[in-house]
Amino acid sequence: MDSSLPAARLQFPMPEVSLPEVSIIVPARNEEASLGDCLKSLTAQTGISFEIIVVDDGSSDRTRQVAQTFAGVRVISPEPLRANWTGKNNALVAGAKEAHAKWLLFTDADTVHLPGSLARALAEAKNERVELLSYSPEQVVVTFAERAVMPVIFAELAGQYPPHKVREQNSGIVAANGQYILVRRAAYDAVGGHAAVATEILEDVALARLFSNAGQRVHFRYGGDAVRTRMYRNWSQLREGWTKNLALLFPQPERLALQSLFLWFVAWVTLGVAVSGAGSHHMLRMGFAAFWLLVYLRIRVAHFATENNLIAIAFGLPMFAHLLLRSRRAHANGQVSWKGRAYSVGRPSGSRPAEMKAAVLIPGVENQKLRTEN
Repeated sequence: MDSSLPAARLQFPMPEVSLPEVSIIVPARNEEASLGDCLKSLTAQTGISFEIIVVDDGSSDRTRQVAQTFAGVRVISPEPLRANWTGKNNALVAGAKEAHAKWLLFTDADTVHLPGSLARALAEAKNERVELLSYSPEQVVVTFAERAVMPVIFAELAGQYPPHKVREQNSGIVAANGQYILVRRAAYDAVGGHAAVATEILEDVALARLFSNAGQRVHFRYGGDAVRTRMYRNWSQLREGWTKNLALLFPQPERLALQSLFLWFVAWVTLGVAVSGAGSHHMLRMGFAAFWLLVYLRIRVAHFATENNLIAIAFGLPMFAHLLLRSRRAHANGQVSWKGRAYSVGRPSGSRPAEMKAAVLIPGVENQKLRTEN
């Protein structure tokens, strides 16, 4: 046998690598109180193949350790925070780079996903022929502050960004909720992904606007049948979070604050007159009842329990007004903060988000656990 001839190489077929249908990306910064429930609900999803990527955004608590207790969950760290980027956007970009699926689900660490919701969401996106599907989760409220304020805020959001209008291509109204955004990877990459909105505080609305401007369909609805969340666990978190966002979500915060105070004042006056007996005339009593009913119906669209809606009418309206004015003042002063980072912002203009200018760590706050139990 001629040894000068090269030896024949045996050819074996390469095993096919099955890619997941959805890559789930969970940004997490100091989320040890909620991340476990989130991952428990995600790892239990059925009827679809998926991967889970948790991006630990510099947590100082046990966030990473909690994530690592779940088999099959990948835990990564983002690159150092770039100038002008928000921490969440930096984490989302890192997660997207590691994802393998044709669909990406961006969901917050404080969400809990109902059984089978992931498969149903993907089927809905395909049936509706949309490139971005976003759910507004059921809001879980526990403390008095949550029960008083959250129904008011979400009722006003429903009025400012009606889901049925968002779903209309030519309505000019664009919205999404960053707690649950499912996107087709190809479309996401085509518009630049979160890197293209990395300086935006309201990255969810900004991302939806990119899709809409590119002619891609956006589908937004209340998603209590798929996911729930408890956004804030105490008044301090609630105040900081909404101070960051409200002036960007509502183009005329001062006017809305005055309107909320007026509704609250009239509601209590009518109740006082009715109780005192001064409004004993049948038509007056009917008028008082009609006013309370109208305010209740205004709040009811936010999908909260009846008792929480009544608490919101009685106490939440002035608290909402306070948060609106606080947010407007913070943006006018050029700085907001969230989770130990301070962000410099431009003055909000109209309904568009303010420009992000810089992010710095707040001394003494960086190592605090901002997500704490009551």
